[in-house]
Amino acid sequence: MPLSRKSRSGFGWRTLLPWMVGAFPIACGIAVMNWQIERDLQAGSRASAQQVIEHVERILDGASRTAIALLPLAGTPCAEAQLLLRGEVTRNAFIRSTNLVKQDRLYCSSLFGAFDEPVTASDYVDGHLWLMDGNSVTPGHPLLIYRASDKDRAAITTVDGDHLLMALRLLGAGHALYLRVGSAWMGRDGIVHQGPAPVAISAPVFIASAHYPFSVEGGYMAPQSSRLWRSHYLALLGLLAVLGVLAGVACHWQVRRATSPRAELRRALEADEFLPYFQPVVRRGDYRWAGAEVLMRWNHPSEGLVRPDLFIPYAEHSGQIVAMTRSLIKHTASSLAPYAALMDDGFHIGINITADHCRSLELLDDCRAFLAHFPPGRVILTLELTERKLLEPSPTTLELFEQLHEIGVMIALDDFGTGQSSLNYLRQFKVDYLKIDQSFVALIGGDALSVAVLETIIELSVKLGLGIVAEGVETLVQRDYLEQHGVHFQQGYLYAKPMPAAEFLQTLAAQPAASRLPQSTPPEIMRG
Repeated sequence: MPLSRKSRSGFGWRTLLPWMVGAFPIACGIAVMNWQIERDLQAGSRASAQQVIEHVERILDGASRTAIALLPLAGTPCAEAQLLLRGEVTRNAFIRSTNLVKQDRLYCSSLFGAFDEPVTASDYVDGHLWLMDGNSVTPGHPLLIYRASDKDRAAITTVDGDHLLMALRLLGAGHALYLRVGSAWMGRDGIVHQGPAPVAISAPVFIASAHYPFSVEGGYMAPQSSRLWRSHYLALLGLLAVLGVLAGVACHWQVRRATSPRAELRRALEADEFLPYFQPVVRRGDYRWAGAEVLMRWNHPSEGLVRPDLFIPYAEHSGQIVAMTRSLIKHTASSLAPYAALMDDGFHIGINITADHCRSLELLDDCRAFLAHFPPGRVILTLELTERKLLEPSPTTLELFEQLHEIGVMIALDDFGTGQSSLNYLRQFKVDYLKIDQSFVALIGGDALSVAVLETIIELSVKLGLGIVAEGVETLVQRDYLEQHGVHFQQGYLYAKPMPAAEFLQTLAAQPAASRLPQSTPPEIMRG
C-alpha cells in the first residue's frame, strides 16, 4: 500500500527488524521445502499407485464384461460352448482363458475344451477375484482370476500376470508397489505372497479400487529426502538467500518511510483523495448507455492513481470501507446531479457495498440523500453486494433491504457464480439483478464447462425474474453471445473503460440520439 508520511527515525527494533525479516524467508523456505519434499514424495507415490489401480481396473473391466457375457452359457455342453469361449479370448488382449463352471466343477475351458476340475468359491475375494500363484499349465506364474456367478453356474476369465507386472514395473517405476487381493499380494518380482507386504520407509500409500476387491500399496523403500534436496532444491536455497537479503533491504527502506495502513487510509479519507470513476453499462439491443457502475479510485498525492485491489481489501478488513463508500456516494451525487439532464429516465447508478454496510440503517440515509439530488425517476440507484465478507440475514439487514426497496433502490449480486454464498443470498434476500463475473464471460467460445455455468446462471435469472448484467465484455463474440441469450445489460472494455466524472459526462453528452442535453456545456466537460 502506498504511504505518504515518513516515519520517525529510531533505533532498537527498527534496526533489528530488517535482519529478522531477512532471516525469516530463509527459515520459512527451508521448512516449506522440507514439507514440499514430503508432499511431492507422497503425491508421487499416490499418483503411481492410482495409475496402477486404473490400469488394473481397465483390465478387469474387460474380464468382467467377458465373464458376464459368458455366464448364460454355463451349463451348456462344452462342445457347443467351446468355440464361443475361444472367440472371447481372441477379442480381449488381456484375457488368457475363459472357463465355464457348473455345480462347483470347471467342465469347459477355452484352452483344453472339456475339462474337470473342482472350483472353490471361497477362494475368490467377494466371490469375484482371486490372485493365484499359478496353475497346472503355468505353475509359479501369477494369474488374476475374475468369476461371475449365478446360483450354481459361473463363468471364469483368467488374466495373465504379465499384464500386472507391466503395470507395477512401468507405472510404478521408482516406487515399490504391491497389488493385493485379499491376503495375497504381488510385487515387481512377479511372485505371489501371502500375508503383510513390506512397509514403505517413505511416502507410504494405500489405495483401494472403488470397483473391484483389490488394492495397491507401497511407497519408497529407501529415504528420498536427501536425493531431492541435491537434485531439486540447492538452487532454490540460494535463491532464498538472495530473497532474504532483498527482503531485509526492502524492510529497512519500508521501516524508514512507512506508516500504519489504517492511518494512511484515514489520512486519505480526510484529504478527500478517494474519487469516483464510472464504467458505463449498456442495454441490450441498441447498446445505449443505460447506467454506470461507480468504481473507487485513490488519487494518492505521490503515487498517483492507486489500483483498488491494493487498498480495497484492507479497507474492508479494517472496517474503513463504510466511511470511504459514504464519501464516494457524496462525490458521485455532487459530480452527476448538475448534469442530470444528460441522463434518460431510469439511468442506473451502481455502487459496490459489502456486508459491513448492511449492519446498520445508515446506508438507507445515504441512499435517500443521494436520490434527493436528482429529479424523481431520473436515477435508479443499484447497490452491488460483494461476497468478500459473509452477510448474515439479521433483522437489521432484512429491514434495511426492505426499506431500500421501498425507496426504489435495487440490489444486485456482484460477481455471481464465483462466491460461496450466492445461492444462499438469492434464498435469503430479495435481489433484483445478478452480475455475471467476467471470468465466465471471458471463456465464451472456449471452455465448455464455464459456458454451461454461464448459461445456467442466465436461465436461473429468467426463472427467478431477475435482471442480469454481464461484466468484462471485451469482444464482439462475447457481446453477440450475450445478446442472443437475452442478457439485459453489458459492461466492459468493449464499450468503455472506467473514466473520471468529467470524461464520463463529456462522452454521455456526445451520445447519438441522447434524449436530454444540457442548456450549456459545462466548462469542465469541455476541458475533458
